[in-house]
Amino acid sequence: MLGDRTLHIDAHLVILDKPAGLAVHPGPQTPRSLEDHLDELRFGFQRQPQPAHRLDRDTSGCLVLGRHPKATKRLGALFEAGAVSKVYWAVLSGIPDDEEGEIDAPLLKVSTQADGWRIVVDPKGKPAQTAWQLLDRREGKALVEFRPKTGRTHQIRVHAAHLGHPIVGDPVYGKGAGLLLHARSLTIPYREDGPPVEAKAPMPPTMKRFGFDI
Repeated sequence: MLGDRTLHIDAHLVILDKPAGLAVHPGPQTPRSLEDHLDELRFGFQRQPQPAHRLDRDTSGCLVLGRHPKATKRLGALFEAGAVSKVYWAVLSGIPDDEEGEIDAPLLKVSTQADGWRIVVDPKGKPAQTAWQLLDRREGKALVEFRPKTGRTHQIRVHAAHLGHPIVGDPVYGKGAGLLLHARSLTIPYREDGPPVEAKAPMPPTMKRFGFDI
């Protein structure tokens, strides 16, 4: 039950700990999606809540839904303006040489008939910056915290690969399947005259199996 994964709820929004493998919107490869569960996330409201942003299907963690159209519109504007502070955790293949840093690498969407679309680092792309910090290391893998300063598609996945250490299980920018990327927390300045809304999603079991547990 997705209702059991609620991290925050008020009159305007719901923050859900989305499980990995659940797409936010349906598509040709994802006929089942979050839209099939919106009814159970009404929590007494007549309207179904609506996602205010997106997470990749295989990314787990904090997902925000507006509980009424005005809230969804405001939340979307806050995400678009970069006003929402986002923190991600990822397990990387290999261990970075430094303890922390910032990746400043513009991103461009490219597409070929053979491989479909993907995001690449390219000077002609849109500006993209991601701060990162090494949290732990275990047997040749690193737990890294990412704080994106921009909100480009696949930004953390591409920037991790650009760092030389793709995310474990990334089928596009790394190897294997079962992407170990987790939207750890969100800070949303929803109320202009009040404190921000904050939520943290606990580390998923898929990361703990590598020995990480913070």
